Amino acid sequence: MFSLVVAAVGMLPLRANAVGPEPAPLSPPVELTVGYQKVGHLAPMILIADDLKKLGVNLKLVEFVRYADARTALLAGSLDVASVGPADLAIALAQGSTNVVGLMGVGSSLKYVIGRNGVKFDSWDDLKGKKIAIAPGSAVWFQFAATLVEKNIPYNSFQAINIQGGGANFDQALKKGEVDGIVTWEPFESIPVMDGYGYFAKNLEYGSSKAVGAELGLLVASKQAVESKRAAVERFVWTYLKTQEALKKDPKKFAEAYAQLSGMAPDIAAKASAVITLGEVVSPDQIKRQAKAFADLGVIQKDVSGQVDSAWDASFVEKALGK
Repeated sequence: MFSLVVAAVGMLPLRANAVGPEPAPLSPPVELTVGYQKVGHLAPMILIADDLKKLGVNLKLVEFVRYADARTALLAGSLDVASVGPADLAIALAQGSTNVVGLMGVGSSLKYVIGRNGVKFDSWDDLKGKKIAIAPGSAVWFQFAATLVEKNIPYNSFQAINIQGGGANFDQALKKGEVDGIVTWEPFESIPVMDGYGYFAKNLEYGSSKAVGAELGLLVASKQAVESKRAAVERFVWTYLKTQEALKKDPKKFAEAYAQLSGMAPDIAAKASAVITLGEVVSPDQIKRQAKAFADLGVIQKDVSGQVDSAWDASFVEKALGK
Protein backbone atom coordinates (compact mmCIF):
# COMPACT_ATOMS: atom_id res chain seq x y z
CA MET A 1 0.00 0.00 0.00
CA PHE A 2 2.77 2.39 0.85
CA SER A 3 5.29 2.02 -1.97
CA LEU A 4 6.66 5.47 -2.68
CA VAL A 5 9.69 7.18 -4.14
CA VAL A 6 10.41 10.69 -2.87
CA ALA A 7 12.94 13.32 -3.84
CA ALA A 8 15.59 14.34 -1.38
CA VAL A 9 15.00 18.02 -0.79
CA GLY A 10 15.95 20.08 2.26
CA MET A 11 13.70 22.32 4.31
CA LEU A 12 12.85 25.58 2.60
CA PRO A 13 13.83 28.78 4.41
CA LEU A 14 11.16 30.79 6.12
CA ARG A 15 10.15 33.98 4.32
CA ALA A 16 11.74 36.78 6.31
CA ASN A 17 11.01 39.81 4.11
CA ALA A 18 9.02 42.71 5.50
CA VAL A 19 5.94 43.80 3.61
CA GLY A 20 6.08 46.54 1.00
CA PRO A 21 4.29 49.91 1.01
CA GLU A 22 0.66 50.02 2.17
CA PRO A 23 -1.79 49.75 -0.74
CA ALA A 24 -4.25 52.52 -1.47
CA PRO A 25 -7.82 52.04 -0.16
CA LEU A 26 -10.43 50.65 -2.52
CA SER A 27 -13.45 52.77 -3.37
CA PRO A 28 -16.13 51.58 -3.26
CA PRO A 29 -15.31 48.93 -0.61
CA VAL A 30 -15.27 45.24 -1.57
CA GLU A 31 -16.49 42.38 0.62
CA LEU A 32 -14.20 39.37 0.94
CA THR A 33 -15.54 36.13 2.42
CA VAL A 34 -12.78 34.07 4.04
CA GLY A 35 -13.01 30.58 5.56
CA TYR A 36 -10.72 29.77 8.47
CA GLN A 37 -10.15 27.39 11.38
CA LYS A 38 -9.30 28.09 15.02
CA VAL A 39 -5.71 26.88 14.82
CA GLY A 40 -2.58 28.64 16.01
CA HIS A 41 -0.85 29.19 12.68
CA LEU A 42 -3.88 31.24 11.59
CA ALA A 43 -3.70 33.62 14.57
CA PRO A 44 -3.24 36.66 12.27
CA MET A 45 -6.68 36.01 10.78
CA ILE A 46 -8.66 37.53 13.65
CA LEU A 47 -6.50 40.65 13.88
CA ILE A 48 -6.79 41.95 10.33
CA ALA A 49 -10.40 43.10 9.94
CA ASP A 50 -9.88 46.71 11.06
CA ASP A 51 -6.78 47.20 8.94
CA LEU A 52 -8.54 45.72 5.93
CA LYS A 53 -11.51 48.01 6.45
CA LYS A 54 -9.16 51.01 6.21
CA LEU A 55 -8.03 49.60 2.86
CA GLY A 56 -11.58 49.33 1.56
CA VAL A 57 -12.03 45.59 2.18
CA ASN A 58 -14.87 44.37 4.38
CA LEU A 59 -13.79 41.03 5.80
CA LYS A 60 -16.42 38.36 6.42
CA LEU A 61 -14.94 35.43 8.34
CA VAL A 62 -16.61 32.00 8.24
CA GLU A 63 -15.39 29.37 10.70
CA PHE A 64 -14.85 25.74 9.71
CA VAL A 65 -13.76 22.87 11.94
CA ARG A 66 -11.99 20.97 9.16
CA TYR A 67 -9.77 22.04 6.29
CA ALA A 68 -11.75 19.75 4.00
CA ASP A 69 -15.00 21.60 4.70
CA ALA A 70 -13.40 24.95 3.88
CA ARG A 71 -12.00 23.49 0.66
CA THR A 72 -15.44 22.20 -0.31
CA ALA A 73 -17.06 25.59 0.38
CA LEU A 74 -14.43 27.38 -1.70
CA LEU A 75 -14.88 25.02 -4.64
CA ALA A 76 -18.66 25.47 -4.38
CA GLY A 77 -18.27 29.24 -4.70
CA SER A 78 -19.27 30.12 -1.12
CA LEU A 79 -15.87 31.57 -0.21
CA ASP A 80 -13.42 33.94 -1.87
CA VAL A 81 -10.42 32.78 0.18
CA ALA A 82 -9.92 29.82 2.52
CA SER A 83 -7.29 28.32 4.78
CA VAL A 84 -6.85 24.66 3.85
CA GLY A 85 -4.43 21.82 4.40
CA PRO A 86 -1.12 21.57 2.52
CA ALA A 87 -2.45 18.67 0.43
CA ASP A 88 -5.81 20.26 -0.37
CA LEU A 89 -4.61 21.96 -3.53
CA ALA A 90 -3.60 18.59 -4.98
CA ILE A 91 -6.83 17.02 -3.74
CA ALA A 92 -8.92 19.70 -5.45
CA LEU A 93 -7.01 19.27 -8.72
CA ALA A 94 -7.41 15.50 -8.54
CA GLN A 95 -11.17 16.00 -8.16
CA GLY A 96 -11.14 17.88 -11.45
CA SER A 97 -11.58 21.36 -10.03
CA THR A 98 -10.09 24.37 -11.78
CA ASN A 99 -11.52 26.84 -9.27
CA VAL A 100 -8.69 26.91 -6.71
CA VAL A 101 -5.57 29.09 -6.75
CA GLY A 102 -2.79 28.66 -4.20
CA LEU A 103 -1.55 31.92 -2.66
CA MET A 104 0.88 31.05 0.15
CA GLY A 105 1.68 28.92 3.16
CA VAL A 106 1.14 30.11 6.72
CA GLY A 107 3.44 28.33 9.18
CA SER A 108 5.35 25.26 10.26
CA SER A 109 6.24 23.21 13.31
CA LEU A 110 7.87 20.00 14.36
CA LYS A 111 5.24 17.28 14.76
CA TYR A 112 5.49 14.49 17.32
CA VAL A 113 3.34 11.49 18.09
CA ILE A 114 1.82 12.17 21.52
CA GLY A 115 2.27 9.10 23.70
CA ARG A 116 0.20 8.12 26.71
CA ASN A 117 2.18 8.17 29.93
CA GLY A 118 3.53 4.70 30.66
CA VAL A 119 3.61 3.66 26.99
CA LYS A 120 7.04 3.38 25.40
CA PHE A 121 7.69 5.28 22.17
CA ASP A 122 11.47 5.44 21.94
CA SER A 123 11.67 4.55 18.26
CA TRP A 124 9.42 4.06 15.23
CA ASP A 125 9.56 0.33 15.84
CA ASP A 126 7.67 0.96 19.08
CA LEU A 127 4.54 1.66 17.01
CA LYS A 128 4.21 -2.08 16.49
CA GLY A 129 1.03 -3.41 18.04
CA LYS A 130 0.01 -0.03 19.47
CA LYS A 131 -3.33 1.74 19.08
CA ILE A 132 -2.71 5.08 17.37
CA ALA A 133 -5.51 7.61 16.95
CA ILE A 134 -5.57 9.33 13.56
CA ALA A 135 -7.81 11.64 11.58
CA PRO A 136 -7.82 9.93 8.16
CA GLY A 137 -7.29 12.34 5.28
CA SER A 138 -6.28 15.20 7.59
CA ALA A 139 -3.20 17.37 7.07
CA VAL A 140 -1.37 15.72 9.98
CA TRP A 141 -2.31 12.26 8.72
CA PHE A 142 -0.70 13.07 5.37
CA GLN A 143 2.49 14.08 7.19
CA PHE A 144 2.41 10.97 9.38
CA ALA A 145 1.72 8.55 6.51
CA ALA A 146 4.50 9.98 4.34
CA THR A 147 6.98 9.71 7.22
CA LEU A 148 6.09 6.05 7.76
CA VAL A 149 6.92 5.38 4.12
CA GLU A 150 10.30 7.06 4.44
CA LYS A 151 11.03 5.18 7.69
CA ASN A 152 9.97 1.86 6.13
CA ILE A 153 7.35 1.32 8.84
CA PRO A 154 4.44 -0.81 7.59
CA TYR A 155 1.13 0.97 8.13
CA ASN A 156 -0.43 -2.30 9.26
CA SER A 157 2.18 -2.80 11.99
CA PHE A 158 -0.01 -0.81 14.39
CA GLN A 159 -3.75 -0.41 14.86
CA ALA A 160 -4.98 2.87 13.37
CA ILE A 161 -7.98 4.15 15.32
CA ASN A 162 -10.05 6.64 13.32
CA ILE A 163 -11.23 9.54 15.46
CA GLN A 164 -14.01 11.79 14.18
CA GLY A 165 -14.62 15.40 15.16
CA GLY A 166 -12.28 17.91 16.77
CA GLY A 167 -8.95 17.49 18.49
CA ALA A 168 -10.52 17.27 21.95
CA ASN A 169 -11.79 13.81 21.01
CA PHE A 170 -8.19 12.65 20.52
CA ASP A 171 -7.20 13.91 23.94
CA GLN A 172 -10.15 12.21 25.59
CA ALA A 173 -9.30 8.90 23.94
CA LEU A 174 -5.72 9.19 25.16
CA LYS A 175 -6.75 10.21 28.67
CA LYS A 176 -9.19 7.30 28.99
CA GLY A 177 -6.56 4.82 27.82
CA GLU A 178 -8.51 3.90 24.69
CA VAL A 179 -5.42 4.56 22.56
CA ASP A 180 -1.67 4.47 23.18
CA GLY A 181 -0.79 7.50 21.09
CA ILE A 182 -2.39 10.23 19.03
CA VAL A 183 -1.52 12.04 15.81
CA THR A 184 -3.19 15.42 16.15
CA TRP A 185 -2.60 19.17 16.07
CA GLU A 186 -2.13 22.07 18.46
CA PRO A 187 -3.35 22.87 21.04
CA PHE A 188 -4.43 19.23 21.40
CA GLU A 189 -0.81 18.08 21.35
CA SER A 190 0.21 20.28 24.27
CA ILE A 191 -2.88 19.72 26.42
CA PRO A 192 -2.10 16.07 27.36
CA VAL A 193 1.47 17.11 28.23
CA MET A 194 0.33 20.02 30.39
CA ASP A 195 -2.37 17.94 32.06
CA GLY A 196 0.06 15.14 32.84
CA TYR A 197 -1.32 12.16 30.94
CA GLY A 198 0.73 12.40 27.74
CA TYR A 199 4.18 13.29 26.42
CA PHE A 200 5.90 14.35 23.21
CA ALA A 201 7.54 11.26 21.70
CA LYS A 202 10.55 13.25 20.47
CA ASN A 203 12.01 10.33 18.51
CA LEU A 204 8.80 10.05 16.47
CA GLU A 205 8.88 13.36 14.62
CA TYR A 206 6.76 13.25 11.47
CA GLY A 207 6.59 16.86 10.25
CA SER A 208 9.75 16.81 8.14
CA SER A 209 9.11 14.18 5.48
CA LYS A 210 10.61 14.93 2.10
CA ALA A 211 7.31 14.29 0.34
CA VAL A 212 5.05 16.44 2.50
CA GLY A 213 7.23 18.80 4.54
CA ALA A 214 6.48 20.90 7.59
CA GLU A 215 3.93 23.36 6.20
CA LEU A 216 0.82 23.52 8.39
CA GLY A 217 -1.62 25.07 5.95
CA LEU A 218 -2.27 27.06 2.80
CA LEU A 219 -4.22 30.16 1.93
CA VAL A 220 -6.02 29.62 -1.37
CA ALA A 221 -8.49 31.69 -3.37
CA SER A 222 -11.24 30.86 -5.78
CA LYS A 223 -10.44 31.54 -9.41
CA GLN A 224 -13.44 33.89 -9.53
CA ALA A 225 -12.05 35.95 -6.64
CA VAL A 226 -8.63 36.14 -8.26
CA GLU A 227 -10.24 37.45 -11.43
CA SER A 228 -13.06 39.66 -10.12
CA LYS A 229 -11.75 40.73 -6.67
CA ARG A 230 -8.03 40.76 -7.34
CA ALA A 231 -7.41 44.12 -5.67
CA ALA A 232 -9.24 42.98 -2.53
CA VAL A 233 -7.27 39.70 -2.40
CA GLU A 234 -4.03 41.68 -2.81
CA ARG A 235 -4.92 43.81 0.20
CA PHE A 236 -5.89 40.74 2.18
CA VAL A 237 -2.50 39.13 1.53
CA TRP A 238 -0.63 42.37 2.34
CA THR A 239 -2.50 42.82 5.62
CA TYR A 240 -2.17 39.18 6.60
CA LEU A 241 1.60 39.21 5.98
CA LYS A 242 2.03 42.49 7.87
CA THR A 243 0.17 41.07 10.88
CA GLN A 244 1.99 37.76 10.64
CA GLU A 245 5.33 39.57 10.70
CA ALA A 246 4.34 41.48 13.84
CA LEU A 247 3.32 38.28 15.65
CA LYS A 248 6.54 36.54 14.62
CA LYS A 249 8.50 39.30 16.34
CA ASP A 250 6.42 39.23 19.52
CA PRO A 251 5.79 35.75 20.99
CA LYS A 252 3.62 37.22 23.76
CA LYS A 253 1.27 38.86 21.26
CA PHE A 254 1.24 35.66 19.21
CA ALA A 255 0.16 33.67 22.27
CA GLU A 256 -2.51 36.28 23.10
CA ALA A 257 -3.85 36.16 19.53
CA TYR A 258 -3.90 32.35 19.64
CA ALA A 259 -5.86 32.44 22.90
CA GLN A 260 -8.29 34.96 21.43
CA LEU A 261 -8.73 32.90 18.28
CA SER A 262 -9.25 29.56 20.00
CA GLY A 263 -10.82 30.56 23.30
CA MET A 264 -8.29 28.44 25.19
CA ALA A 265 -6.62 29.34 28.46
CA PRO A 266 -3.65 31.74 28.08
CA ASP A 267 -1.15 29.26 29.55
CA ILE A 268 -2.14 26.57 27.06
CA ALA A 269 -2.01 29.08 24.19
CA ALA A 270 1.49 30.15 25.25
CA LYS A 271 2.68 26.52 25.31
CA ALA A 272 1.07 25.65 21.97
CA SER A 273 2.21 28.78 20.15
CA ALA A 274 5.82 28.22 21.23
CA VAL A 275 6.18 25.26 18.85
CA ILE A 276 4.75 27.10 15.82
CA THR A 277 6.82 29.23 13.45
CA LEU A 278 4.71 31.66 11.45
CA GLY A 279 5.65 32.10 7.80
CA GLU A 280 5.46 29.78 4.83
CA VAL A 281 7.88 26.97 4.09
CA VAL A 282 5.91 25.55 1.18
CA SER A 283 6.54 25.98 -2.54
CA PRO A 284 4.95 24.69 -5.74
CA ASP A 285 7.75 22.10 -5.97
CA GLN A 286 6.85 20.80 -2.50
CA ILE A 287 3.18 20.58 -3.46
CA LYS A 288 4.19 18.66 -6.59
CA ARG A 289 5.99 16.14 -4.38
CA GLN A 290 2.87 15.84 -2.24
CA ALA A 291 0.70 15.29 -5.30
CA LYS A 292 3.02 12.56 -6.61
CA ALA A 293 3.35 10.93 -3.18
CA PHE A 294 -0.35 10.68 -2.49
CA ALA A 295 -1.19 9.46 -5.96
CA ASP A 296 1.35 6.68 -5.33
CA LEU A 297 -0.30 6.01 -1.97
CA GLY A 298 -3.69 5.80 -3.63
CA VAL A 299 -5.03 8.57 -1.42
CA ILE A 300 -5.92 10.81 -4.38
CA GLN A 301 -7.25 9.54 -7.66
CA LYS A 302 -4.40 10.56 -9.98
CA ASP A 303 -1.06 12.29 -10.12
CA VAL A 304 -1.74 16.00 -10.71
CA SER A 305 1.78 17.24 -10.04
CA GLY A 306 1.92 18.58 -13.61
CA GLN A 307 -1.02 20.89 -12.89
CA VAL A 308 0.33 22.55 -9.75
CA ASP A 309 2.19 25.42 -11.45
CA SER A 310 -0.97 26.55 -13.23
CA ALA A 311 -2.91 26.49 -9.93
CA TRP A 312 -0.39 28.57 -7.93
CA ASP A 313 -0.11 32.36 -8.11
CA ALA A 314 2.92 33.73 -6.28
CA SER A 315 2.28 37.25 -7.56
CA PHE A 316 0.06 38.16 -4.59
CA VAL A 317 2.84 37.55 -2.08
CA GLU A 318 5.46 39.13 -4.34
CA LYS A 319 3.40 42.29 -4.67
CA ALA A 320 2.71 42.40 -0.93
CA LEU A 321 6.46 42.21 -0.30
CA GLY A 322 7.10 45.03 -2.74
CA LYS A 323 8.86 42.86 -5.32
